Amino acid sequence: MDAKALPYKPNPKAPRQVLPVLQPEVRAKSAEEVALGFTADEVTIEAQRCLQCPKPACINACPLHIDVKRFIRRLAEGDAQGAVDVISEQSPFPGVCGRVCQHELFCEDACLIAKKFGPVAIGSLERFAADQARLAQVETTPGAAPQPTGKKVALVGSGPASLIAAFDLVRKNYRVTVFEALHRLGGVLAYGIPNFRLPREILHEEIARLQNMGVEFVTDFIVGKTASLEELFEEGYEAVFIGTGAGLPFLFGIPGENLLGVYTANEFLTRINLMEAYKFPQAVTPVRVGKRTIVVGGGNSAMDAARWAKRFGSESIVLFRRGRAEMRARIEEIEHAEEEGVVFHFLAAPVALYGDEQGNVREMECIRMELGAPDSSGRPAPVPIPGSEFRIPVETVVAAIGQAPNPTLQKVTPQLVTKRGKIVVNEWGETSMAHVYAGGDVVRGGSTVILAMRDGRAAAEAIDKALRETPAPQEQAPEEVRA
Repeated sequence: MDAKALPYKPNPKAPRQVLPVLQPEVRAKSAEEVALGFTADEVTIEAQRCLQCPKPACINACPLHIDVKRFIRRLAEGDAQGAVDVISEQSPFPGVCGRVCQHELFCEDACLIAKKFGPVAIGSLERFAADQARLAQVETTPGAAPQPTGKKVALVGSGPASLIAAFDLVRKNYRVTVFEALHRLGGVLAYGIPNFRLPREILHEEIARLQNMGVEFVTDFIVGKTASLEELFEEGYEAVFIGTGAGLPFLFGIPGENLLGVYTANEFLTRINLMEAYKFPQAVTPVRVGKRTIVVGGGNSAMDAARWAKRFGSESIVLFRRGRAEMRARIEEIEHAEEEGVVFHFLAAPVALYGDEQGNVREMECIRMELGAPDSSGRPAPVPIPGSEFRIPVETVVAAIGQAPNPTLQKVTPQLVTKRGKIVVNEWGETSMAHVYAGGDVVRGGSTVILAMRDGRAAAEAIDKALRETPAPQEQAPEEVRA
């Protein structure tokens, strides 16, 4: 598509276009991206399904308030770069969000034609716009933007909450530094999401946009160990945002979970996604995957782990204690896993693991479940059926049953109010410490990329408001306490 305007003819009755994907037999043996993206013709049809509503609910439903109506109009008129320009008013991550945002829960759910004709495929259109703009600029090196000169703000963690906060703050002339504990940037986007869902070059290039805007990134830096919050303030940072995510996995709490071949999803996915174990021995970090792998859980991490196991040649089974309807994973990820040969066992949970003389896991004992009254999650609670135990041979086990925030920073900063390891904040992301803010999974527990970004945006707005109202250091009275 180019900038030559095409006629715009709304046609909501046109069938929703289906995103092309690699054939299952190909992708089950490859780390290549599964979704291929729309063609230009498919984009024109899909974009013209949009009614261009006078009061588009999709914009308010988007946690970042991207002008969905306007960017789709640009695509319908053949202007992919113009569409990216519209998206970039609110987000520098169209390639990332076009792939991993759960649009079906937000903008697409609010689409006016959704109930009658199916929603406009907003996520796939966003992805197309990003990819077209990226291809057009493959050989272009953007010039350095003017470097910010304002007050210093530190962001802890380089996941989605911090990245969007950095984008908002640097545009307001703040000098922004992002401190990342790992050796690569992106947080959960890098260690938690597989290459076959989010190619690393897309993530790296969109983070590089922030660097070009003047955001500084420091890796291998653990706030709470390398430096404390107090030391960051002593270094001249006037506000700190904590976006350290939820990297502490939940364990089974059953006999045998320390056997060799038993992983948490965090370790399993980090080894493969971040350390590139799928390239071993070219990459130095291995991962052990046996002939049969059982992944316990029903969220996106479980789907990611099960699909990776399949790509390692393992018979891959997902064991979930509830039914299919109660799974938290995206429907398309469940469908892709099934197409690739992943097998699902519902209404069952592990109660023990057994190993051989060398300490390798060899068998899982499970118990069957039935669904009872709804629990605190709003879903029917799984209830064990006495006497229904059974065993399954297994060589690799992955626990994908949830995660909590890593407590490193919280433990050395007792003045931060926490609840079950999560940092407590108000609606603007303000913590119990002056000029310290938090958002994303460190506040919510395991959540979604786009909600983490919404938290980062709210905190950036609060930081800007607080620092604009704060006098310059030389103008402050020594006894002044900043709120």
